[in-house]
Amino acid sequence: MTVRLTWVQPEDLVGHELRQAAQDGRDARDIEERWYGSGGAPAPERAGASELPAAPRMRALAAQLLDELTLLESPLSDVEPTGLAAIRDACPRWPAPRTRPVALGPERLHAAWLGRAAGCLLGKPVEKLPLAGIRSLAQATGNWPLTTWFTARGLPGELTAAYPWNRRSAATSLAENIDGMPEDDDLNHPLLTVLLLQRHGRAFSTADLARLWLDELPAGRLFTAERIAYRNLLDGIEPPETARYRNPFREWIGAQIRADVHGWTHPADPAAAAEQAHRDAVLTHTANGVYGAMFTAAALAEAAGGETDVHGCLAAGLRVVPPRSRYAHAVRLGIASARAEPDFDTVVDRLHAAYGATHHWVHVLPNAAVLAAALTHADGDFGRSIGCAVSGGWDTDSNGATAGSLAGLLAGRPTALPDHWTAPLKNRLTTSVPGFDSIGFDTLAELTHQEVCRP
Repeated sequence: MTVRLTWVQPEDLVGHELRQAAQDGRDARDIEERWYGSGGAPAPERAGASELPAAPRMRALAAQLLDELTLLESPLSDVEPTGLAAIRDACPRWPAPRTRPVALGPERLHAAWLGRAAGCLLGKPVEKLPLAGIRSLAQATGNWPLTTWFTARGLPGELTAAYPWNRRSAATSLAENIDGMPEDDDLNHPLLTVLLLQRHGRAFSTADLARLWLDELPAGRLFTAERIAYRNLLDGIEPPETARYRNPFREWIGAQIRADVHGWTHPADPAAAAEQAHRDAVLTHTANGVYGAMFTAAALAEAAGGETDVHGCLAAGLRVVPPRSRYAHAVRLGIASARAEPDFDTVVDRLHAAYGATHHWVHVLPNAAVLAAALTHADGDFGRSIGCAVSGGWDTDSNGATAGSLAGLLAGRPTALPDHWTAPLKNRLTTSVPGFDSIGFDTLAELTHQEVCRP
């Protein structure tokens, strides 16, 4: 018997780091030749671990090569900084701080929590599936474009065999078996942010977040960059080095899914939301991975202010992202594609042509593009926002969650969200975060509102 722990074994990380090096423009040809010439395997395409363990000599070589890859300088570092001061210097339209009080009641936060949960739940059964599979499964049940939950009822056997549902999620996220909101890291992280703010306030440090994770979060509930950072903490590595050391996932989507509460608690103050999200993100991510958190927090802060539409929110998010970065390009590409093409499937096809061959399905860049496209195309409509986000493929539950969060805030109250999206949630969230299991979304809204009102 062998334990194949996902996202941390050196032999499974080298291929991901080589791909990241190619995207960064780092010259890793010599390292790549040494790895594959010695019999090294590419990174697993969709799973977090290869099926068989590597020989001890290959694991040792993998660790050595990961360290060598870290030393390669990226030619993009000047236009894609990680430090907050450098990011601000790179953003000519950085938002001014809020100078007036803004009313944000629990009702709007309740809608945001419900929206995040519904969007996440819609995407859970098809997470990891290729785009063709998502379309085929939905079309076979007359649910394309997506207007309701996925279902296995009436599906031909050959389709379910060709495109099996996400095995961990299918039992709790299909129309026939939804019974409240099941546990998901896309909801666990917002809960942890509420806990972080309760304990440390808005002046929390990155080290405070690290200690919170170690105190309250099992390592098995973390994935990709978060799991690497957790391992680094246990090895005595301190932030922000936790984001860099042997972490090929530092520009993936993990920090972006942690950003919602930072935005919700700073209504009409995108700059403050982005700065708070940055302190969170640098525990695990660098550059574009950090920008994903800052963009999302700023866009949600703008939405929480209640004075703009979804397009203004996306524009606010872009103001805290270095405009020459690949993240800014991905968002602009998503927006422009959605504006230029009325058929959303065509939009998605174009984005997959741009990113599908070069980026992992959890990388932040393709997901930023499809999220921006979905929100632009839906024009604020809640059902279309989460439906488009999930139908775009890649990290379906994360994109659905963020789209639902923003669209829920803009809707303004729980009753403005269609009942068929919110009733199955049964005002109940399952989680392993201590103190929150089976909590209601109305209670979460009240707790979050307390943090909005905290001086």
